[in-house]
Amino acid sequence: MTERTGTPSRLVALLDDDTGASTAEYAIVTMAAVAFAGMLVMIMRSGEVQQILTDLVRRALTVP
Repeated sequence: MTERTGTPSRLVALLDDDTGASTAEYAIVTMAAVAFAGMLVMIMRSGEVQQILTDLVRRALTVP
């Protein structure tokens, strides 16, 4: 006996199939990491943050 494509059991089988789920999870995590890196780049390029970091490095390298 063959199954019809519109039967509820076919729908349950399709919804229960997790093929490719880990690939999708990796893609989502990668997109989130890229977005976070982009935000860090924007923050680091701001003049105030650059000045704070420059002052911090100068103080760390200055011998009293």
